[in-house]
Amino acid sequence: MTSPRFDILGIGNAIVDVVARADDAFLSKHNMRKGAMTLIDAVAAEKLYSAMPPGQESSGGSVANTCAIAAGLGARVAYLGKVAEDQLGEVFRHDITNAGVHFPTSALKDGVPTARCLILVTSDGQRTMNTYLGACVAFGISDLDDALINDSAILYLEGYLFDPPAAQAAFRRAAAMARQAGRRVALSLSDAFCVDRHRAAFRDLLTGGVDMLFANEAEISSLYECNTFAEAMEHARWDVPLAALTRSEAGSVIIKGSETYPIAAEPARVVDTTGAGDAYAAGFLAGFAAGRSLPSCGRLGSLCAAATIADYGARPLQPIQLDADESF
Repeated sequence: MTSPRFDILGIGNAIVDVVARADDAFLSKHNMRKGAMTLIDAVAAEKLYSAMPPGQESSGGSVANTCAIAAGLGARVAYLGKVAEDQLGEVFRHDITNAGVHFPTSALKDGVPTARCLILVTSDGQRTMNTYLGACVAFGISDLDDALINDSAILYLEGYLFDPPAAQAAFRRAAAMARQAGRRVALSLSDAFCVDRHRAAFRDLLTGGVDMLFANEAEISSLYECNTFAEAMEHARWDVPLAALTRSEAGSVIIKGSETYPIAAEPARVVDTTGAGDAYAAGFLAGFAAGRSLPSCGRLGSLCAAATIADYGARPLQPIQLDADESF
């Protein structure tokens, strides 16, 4: 097998994040469930955007965040996702390419606008997300780049892609192509509410279709409908070859067959938990692509997550500081 051009190819919902501070009263006034991600339509998105306090706008989307952070660590990264030919689409394209990520997907013309995620962050660091998918739903099989999939060591797929039917079809096709090419397929469950909507499909995909799973405690517990993390972890152990399961301040657990590696969380000043899981995946995948041990990959993930939650937004505002023995 030839050496791949890219370490990681992410496929996900290309979204512009709008992050603003809010209090619990604002969430209640707008009937939001704190800490949840809710899909909204164009009318609701415009209404909420107008009511929100001033916010920070930047390219986002779960896997796009992972790709940008991994590229910042030195990994060779590409990304596929759909934006519209509009102002927010240009924001997304500018940000992700400036992060060092190859982004060849063409823009949607004469259609719905670029997706946006309106994120309200409360004083406890919790983020409540309201997502208008917009152009994301137009991503389909025709947007796949066969050569790029074949030329990437790890295909990293976003669980949120299971919501739009066309994107889900592309998701499955890309995974099959990667496995046929002898590449690894990694999956992020993305959100516990996403798991609730697609539990059976995710579990079917895991058995024989996924090499690496990323999930947090709520997501993995929802996937297996377990009351405890320990139970859910044991189910995952036998469904997927490798899983990295995050537990917020309790750190993470990496499981590979009978092997278990607990990873401590890095000390951090929690300002905004947006993107913590995305950042963890970035550090882990960058380390894995570089041939690091699993505990080293987990520590890199924890360092990236700690750097991300120390400020507002889904990506670190400053370069992530690595020790000499962790540098790439």
